[in-house]
Parts: sequence; C-alpha cells; structure tokens
Amino acid sequence: MTLPNPDAESADGEEEIDYRFTLANERTFLAWMRTSLGLLAGGVAVHTLVQPFRMSGFRRAIALSCLVLAMVVAVGAYAHWRKVDAAMRRGGSLPDTVLVPILCAGITAVSLLACVAVLLR
Repeated sequence: MTLPNPDAESADGEEEIDYRFTLANERTFLAWMRTSLGLLAGGVAVHTLVQPFRMSGFRRAIALSCLVLAMVVAVGAYAHWRKVDAAMRRGGSLPDTVLVPILCAGITAVSLLACVAVLLR
C-alpha cells in the first residue's frame, strides 16, 4: 500500500491535501450530523410521547424547536464541511463556524421552554 503524495496535484489543478486532514474534516461533519439526528429524534419523541401540558402549545413548541434546530445544524454542517475543504485545498486559513453559538442558543431555548412547561404542568 502506498500513501498519497501530499505535494501532488489533482487532475483539476487543485493541490491534493493529506488524507488525514480530509478524514478529520469528515469526522467533524459526521459529529455535527449525529447532533442533528439526536435533535430530530428528540423533536419527534417530544411530539409523539410527551403528554400535553396544561398550557397548550408547549409540547408543539419544544418539538418544533428541536426539529428546526436539527435542520439548521444539518445544513450548517454541510456548508462548514465544504468551506473547510476548500480552504485546505487552497492552503488558506480554516474558517470559523457559526454552528457552535447557534447550537448553544438553540439548546438553551429548548431547555427554557421545557423548564417552563414542566414548572407550569
């Protein structure tokens, strides 16, 4: 088995990058996708399994918040994966991600909704 030459160029003229970096980028993408799938499963579970709260709409709001956040994370993960791949190929700096603050704010919002719903139950 021969390892790829990190200094080689691909057929389209882009610099071939070390496969370890592309695999690391892919692992990060897959971690974001697992997070998205967890949010999707959580949203479906809340909608399907949780009994309605005394104040109507809380169950639906929690479920929809999880589902929307899952979509945002999935799309953002793909966009970030593409940007990182492009930056590595051109030898530039790696871009920052907005997924971390979005996920943090989203999970905080879902948690607050769930806390209020449980306290008012």
